[in-house]
Amino acid sequence: MLTSTRERRRPFAAAALLLGAAISLTACGEQRGTDPAAGIPNPPPPSSSPSSSPGFSGASPYVEPGAGDGAPHYNENNAGRLPGEMSADSAEDARKEADRIRPVLRRLWKEKKWDVKSVRAALLELGYEEVRTGAGGKRLGGTLDVRGMEPRFETDHYVTPEGARVGLWVHDDACVTAFVQKTNFEVLTNGPYMESGCFEPSFAH
Repeated sequence: MLTSTRERRRPFAAAALLLGAAISLTACGEQRGTDPAAGIPNPPPPSSSPSSSPGFSGASPYVEPGAGDGAPHYNENNAGRLPGEMSADSAEDARKEADRIRPVLRRLWKEKKWDVKSVRAALLELGYEEVRTGAGGKRLGGTLDVRGMEPRFETDHYVTPEGARVGLWVHDDACVTAFVQKTNFEVLTNGPYMESGCFEPSFAH
């Protein structure tokens, strides 16, 4: 009786042994060990990133065409800081006036004359009339406006650099803007700004 029970258990033991071997072989196929050549663990399989998910886009769906930094409502929020559009004819006239002003500022820069008084006097010699303003800064006549440089914040205080800024009204939709200072000078054309005319508005601090 004891002998027959042992004989019946042998096939079960053999089957269990074979099953254990099969499981260990399967596990070896998925085991992450080290690269024997470099001693570096094998990397885990790549996982999908959020950008690969259906319907996901890294770009904001609210970007406006021509928006400076891609922020929603950029153009609306910064309308006062954007120059107006110039007609083709006005832009051409502005370029012509810029070509008249550029050599004068170049000469002044070489002569190290970038104070407001010297710049204004030199440009009035070109035949421009100085801007006249009324209540609330409304322009009553004239085309030329020469001002000092804007204050700049440096380290822990404001500094007003030497130099002069120029704003010339060419047409109601066209300006020449320029500056001359110790380090350089520049002459540009642009449409007027909503609240500050030919000059780019200051940043609020």
